[in-house]
Amino acid sequence: MHLLKNLLFAVLVFYLPACMAQSIPTVAAASDLKFALEEIAANYKADKGRDLKMVFGSSGVLWQQIKNGAPFAIFLSADEAYIDDLHKYGITLDGGSLYAIGRIVLLGKKNSQIKLSPDKESLIKAIQVAKKIAIANPDHAPYGRAAKEFLMSMGVWDLIEPKLVFGENISQATIFALTGSADFAISALSLATAPVIKVQATYVLIPDQLHKPLKQKMVLIKKPAASARDFYQYLQEPKSIQIMTRHGFLVPP
Repeated sequence: MHLLKNLLFAVLVFYLPACMAQSIPTVAAASDLKFALEEIAANYKADKGRDLKMVFGSSGVLWQQIKNGAPFAIFLSADEAYIDDLHKYGITLDGGSLYAIGRIVLLGKKNSQIKLSPDKESLIKAIQVAKKIAIANPDHAPYGRAAKEFLMSMGVWDLIEPKLVFGENISQATIFALTGSADFAISALSLATAPVIKVQATYVLIPDQLHKPLKQKMVLIKKPAASARDFYQYLQEPKSIQIMTRHGFLVPP
């Protein structure tokens, strides 16, 4: 239950009143960043003594909330296109920075009878045996789109589609596999390698040539407070980059 409470927190989105957002930066982040970003934020608190408010969700949902005026100071998206769109409409300070390339994995519970492998023959067998398979909703979750691209490139989309259950974001899709609501999931490497998940699940990395690159951008929302600028810079320091790398992200130069 402790695991579920921690992970379900990543699925929920909370708003702060605008007056609070001015004093404590509100960071909106794709849910694949939960464990990496929480570690970076803890270091930031230890190093600088400053608090942050973090909101996790699917990039598409957070993007829409920002367009509707949600009081976020920084947005870390799992898809650079959402940042580019906000910049086009003059909502962000600039065009943002590419901070990571994400990876997807096949993930199932330990001791599962279903063998997970990205080769087509094994994948077809796994789909045939499974009753339910979880991915993030491809309509607004970048990791869901990457999952769909992978499945289509393997020629198994029509086979798997009737068995799919969609998570609101990649965290929820992962929860479905961990709780038995799905037999396995297409998850994020950054979640699969987190200790709290790794003790319960096994994963297999999906070759990145089987889907479009998950280019992840971050940006400051227009008129950022000094505290938001400070954390944005902290995210680009070597200490933070090392954490991102350890959590399975490829960090561009």
